[in-house]
Amino acid sequence: MASVILEAKVREKFGTGAARSARRSGFVPCVAYGNAMAPESIYISEGLLNRYGHKTNFFSTIFEIDGVGQKGQKFIAKDIQFHPVTDRTLHVDFLRVGKGSKVAVRIPLAFINESASPGLKLGGVLNVLVHEIDVVCDPESIPEKIEIDLTGFEFHRTVHAHDVELPKNMSLPVSSKNFTIATVVAPTIMKKDATEEAAAAPATTSSS
Repeated sequence: MASVILEAKVREKFGTGAARSARRSGFVPCVAYGNAMAPESIYISEGLLNRYGHKTNFFSTIFEIDGVGQKGQKFIAKDIQFHPVTDRTLHVDFLRVGKGSKVAVRIPLAFINESASPGLKLGGVLNVLVHEIDVVCDPESIPEKIEIDLTGFEFHRTVHAHDVELPKNMSLPVSSKNFTIATVVAPTIMKKDATEEAAAAPATTSSS
């Protein structure tokens, strides 16, 4: 995945007042840290961050931040805060990642080949419970998405975290549980018809 370059400037004033002043000027207070280096307080254009902060792959995007230490350093976003009413970006934490390191990132999921699922072709619904999944991988090989192939999925077929085919050199976090990602659910009308048929069927009695 190609890096996204962000322009930054060093933040020299701190505190609530300084942060509000920066936001009024169109800049967002941010912190860059990690890789055994001292944290750096910076400002980044709000318009620039808004271009990426609302995307589903924001936390799996590799950033280069010009204006922070040496050029060419790589970062991933670890946290972003939005205003609860206006949804404006208020603050972003960036984690510096060194070459050869492993990072935990959240990758969007994409479901493919829905037309090859017998359950969906018969009117079933794909009930998606999780749209992203946490993985551990090399920063240089973070994919934009992880695909889940629905070919052959019948009614009630369920995808769990450990069923996902991960790319090479990628794994689930050790603490990850085998949670449910999605299920092919039978259509409501089909369930209703089956229930009514069962209720209308004559009771059978055994003769002695």
